Amino acid sequence: MKLLPDWITKGYLRLIDPVANWLVKRGVHPNTITVIGTFCTLVGGIIYATGHIRTGGWFLGLTALFDVLDGTVARRSNTSSTFGAFLDSTLDRLADGFVLGGLTVFYATSRLHGSVPMLIVALMGLVGAFLTSYTRARAEALGLDAKIGFLQRPERVVLLSAPQAFFGLVFNGWVLALITIILTVTAWITVVQRVAFVYTATTRAEEAEARAESEARPRFWARNRTARPLLKGE
Repeated sequence: MKLLPDWITKGYLRLIDPVANWLVKRGVHPNTITVIGTFCTLVGGIIYATGHIRTGGWFLGLTALFDVLDGTVARRSNTSSTFGAFLDSTLDRLADGFVLGGLTVFYATSRLHGSVPMLIVALMGLVGAFLTSYTRARAEALGLDAKIGFLQRPERVVLLSAPQAFFGLVFNGWVLALITIILTVTAWITVVQRVAFVYTATTRAEEAEARAESEARPRFWARNRTARPLLKGE
């Protein structure tokens, strides 16, 4: 199950097509786009930390296109590389950390909206966001595609920007609190889903390997025994 329907994702990709084509024609390297996008996200996290939630939401929403453009430009310009994928994945973790860290700082320092329970929720969301990425990376290292779960990166980016852009701290900050809770809960659900997926896949593979070894092992007890000749007098 996904939070974002496929038609929204496909529609967004069609909207950024002209931008991607323009960048390809100008010869902009996808790693440059990745770095610029990460810098913008870091700024957005700092804006959240200072308590300007609506401003931060709009800023992150408008600059979120960098998160998609780098991969699109890399494919269209045939400049995809192993290091580029590594850099993108690494900087994504940095970006997530800054945004959720900004919300954590906000709940820790805000005089009006400061809350110890929400501080804990934001911290748990931060840990959950890193674990969703880590579990997928470890699964891929085992040869498994664990791109599953309730909350993946596109959904996380939307939840970290769009609601804040439109609602900010209205209703005494309850909209922001609700979004933070949703982010945290769905992140941990995704972690559990990926752990369960890897457990099932690896267990089945080990059982299949054990059966194959058992079938290949010679069964001495099944050998045909030559009948003993009768002795004289028997």
